[in-house]
Order: sequence, then structure tokens, then C-alpha cells
Amino acid sequence: MSFSPLKVIVVARDQSEHVQKAHRALTDLLQQHDGVELVACLTANEDHSSELDAEVAFVVGGDGAILRACRWFGEKQIPILGVNLGRLGFLADIDQDDLCKVIDELAERKFEVVSHLMFECHHRKESGESERYLGLNETALLSGASLSLIDVELAINGQAVTTYSGDGLILSTPVGSTAHNLSAGGPILRQDLRAFVITPICPHTLTVRPIVDRADAEYVLTSPSALEGVMLVVDGQIKVPFESGDTVTIRQADVSFQLIRIQGHSFYQTLQRKLGWDGQPRYQRGRIVRDGEK
Repeated sequence: MSFSPLKVIVVARDQSEHVQKAHRALTDLLQQHDGVELVACLTANEDHSSELDAEVAFVVGGDGAILRACRWFGEKQIPILGVNLGRLGFLADIDQDDLCKVIDELAERKFEVVSHLMFECHHRKESGESERYLGLNETALLSGASLSLIDVELAINGQAVTTYSGDGLILSTPVGSTAHNLSAGGPILRQDLRAFVITPICPHTLTVRPIVDRADAEYVLTSPSALEGVMLVVDGQIKVPFESGDTVTIRQADVSFQLIRIQGHSFYQTLQRKLGWDGQPRYQRGRIVRDGEK
């Protein structure tokens, strides 16, 4: 069976030497494969064009590079395969050394494209100005440089839920549930769920726990007594001051993040590898011994 060449772009906007070295190696690999057509290489000096005709975007870096890329693609999301050069890599699931092993499968389109929830965050300022951000992981209101507890009021579909007092509040997608949400004690959600998880950071009231709600609801955050230094943070990358008269509205975006899943790779396999769930630890003489060790 013959296949038309798989049209791909490479995104490597980080100018660090190890990313650019991996970018060059990946470009050489793709150019040498008859089943692949390299449409473009996008680095910091090239602007993304919505007219790019590509089936797959190879994003070189870590999960942070993928967050930037899907926000960069905007209303025209291109299915992404992450080439992991970072530490954990829940989204950037393929190591550089493994690409040679799977390039034939990719060229023959032996992969799955899985859609994931993205969100729109509307920041309406007391001055009347408004900013809109597209995100994949989470929106967070953080006490930041205020060095004080922050009270965050949450309403869902116009109904008041509660006021969270603590170091902040995270509203996360399932994809983002293994990021800041997980560090704050929130639950891990299967990535293809259509839901948001709301997780308080160091809540002053211990009975306040994370909650999970529908993706098609509208979430509104306010903080009438916010002090100077409070920050609105989107995906850990967009950071803007938040003042007492401001309002943040979060809802699911019209577009979805498109993630390439290679055959034999699954969400739970990734959790096993990245979080060390692949073996029950045994404790022996003060050290942890993994299954299979002596």
C-alpha cells in the first residue's frame, strides 16, 4: 500500500543550544525519509502562518514548548507530537532517541489524534480594559508578591460556590491536572475528559477540597480585597497583575488541543513511567528497592 508523504512542520523556538541541536538532527531525519514532506521549520525568527498545510507539528523541547505552540497556533490547531528534551514530559512523550524507531509508523499514519480541552481566559480589568488568553493547562490566581492570604470568590454558571482563602486558586484542565494542580494536591484527571478541576493552594480552611465540574460551565473568579502583588497566571507563562476590581472568566475554548499518540503509548503508561508507578517499592535497610532489584 502506498501513502502520500506525511506533511510536517518542526517547531523549535527555544534558541538554547541543546534544543537547536535536536532541531537540526530532527530536520535531517525528516528530510531523509521518503514518506515525509518537511513543510517548514519554525524557530524564533519565523512567524507562524495560519496557511501552513501540515498534518503534524513536531515540537522540540518539553511540555512548556507544547503549551507555547498550541497557544501560538491559535484558532488553527495542528496535531502535535512532542519531542521531549525536558524533565517529565507528560505531553512531550517521545524522546529524541526514539524518533528513529517510530518515524516509519508516523509516515504510514499509524497514530491516533486525541482531542483535549483548551480554555479561554477573559481578564476584565476595573479600568474597562480586557484581555483574552488561550490556554491548555490552567488559570491561577496567586497571592504572589503580596505575601498575604488572598480571598478568591468562585461562581459557576452564575451561582456562588464559596470564597477560597489561602495562597491562591487553580482552575485546571485534565491535561493540566498533572502540572501545578498535582503539586497543590489536586486529583489527576484522564486527559481526554471534558471537565475542569478547581484546586485551592494551601487553603486556610482544611474542609475546602478540590472539586471537579463540567467543561461546558462558565467559571468566574474575583478577589474584592486583592492586595498589590496578586497575579493572574495562565499556563505558568502568561503573568499579569490582578487588582481588586478585576474579574476573570474561564470557559472552554472553541478549539481543542490535538495530541498525537503513537501506537503502544497510553496515558497510564506515561503516568507509570513519569511518576514511578511501574513497580511497588519495597523498603529494605533504609532504602527503597524497586521490583526486579536485588
